[in-house]
Amino acid sequence: MVLVEGISDRCALEAVARRHGRNLGQEGVAIVPIGGAQAIDRHLEWFGPRGLDLQMAGICDVGEESEYRRGLERAGLGSGLTRREMEELGFYVCVADLEDELIRALGAAAVERVVGAQGDLGALRTLQKQAAWRGRPVDQQLRRFMGSGGRRKTRYASLLVDALELDRIPRPLDLVLAGI
Repeated sequence: MVLVEGISDRCALEAVARRHGRNLGQEGVAIVPIGGAQAIDRHLEWFGPRGLDLQMAGICDVGEESEYRRGLERAGLGSGLTRREMEELGFYVCVADLEDELIRALGAAAVERVVGAQGDLGALRTLQKQAAWRGRPVDQQLRRFMGSGGRRKTRYASLLVDALELDRIPRPLDLVLAGI
């Protein structure tokens, strides 16, 4: 069981698995969006050592690392866990978040090409013209763009993974799948 914060994380992991020729469903692996890091305790209680005792893994954003750490500790999986120890348990941290990882791995120009291919370049340019975003680095504008507008984050998660070379898959995505 791979616990992720949201649906976009699941879409990205499924895309990475597919790119590696893996069918996680056939392998008996479930990727479960938990609805935000604050739900990690409940899911670890259900599926962890005090519940169904399933093999567990996960990813989270750096801003949610402490929530995941406390959840792992409360589930009896360690105390005073470092990031390295979390990784040994199969839980990896995206810096700063999944979108940031994908944008850095692909590069801003390539992300803009993906956005253009989806017919969303006009919407991106509109955001870039807004006073709050004008003059900011393109990678920040792209992160904001991915996080706005309905289900854009979910839709672009797999599109950006599909645009990556396999040796450029972000570390947290690559390692969580390698461990399951």
